[in-house]
Amino acid sequence: MTETDRQLTQRLERAVMALLERRRDGASICPSDAARHAYDGDDEGWRALMEPARRAAWRLAAAGKVEVTQAGRPVTRAEARGPLRIRRAPH
Repeated sequence: MTETDRQLTQRLERAVMALLERRRDGASICPSDAARHAYDGDDEGWRALMEPARRAAWRLAAAGKVEVTQAGRPVTRAEARGPLRIRRAPH
């Protein structure tokens, strides 16, 4: 059975949240961390999950669970350019 886009996004969302749970408050991860965590192989195939990992981060941000940041400050999807970081949203 082939994984749907929705299933992949949900798996990556779970990966993001699982990785952040292991970090101290305020610490961040890269979308590549989630892609590597969710990838089953030991080759470079995780790279194909980078864009889906970014989409998962934006979905989690929209739900108020995480913040997507650049240079340590939260950014919106419209203003984001270049490398992103993901951290838990403040309580």
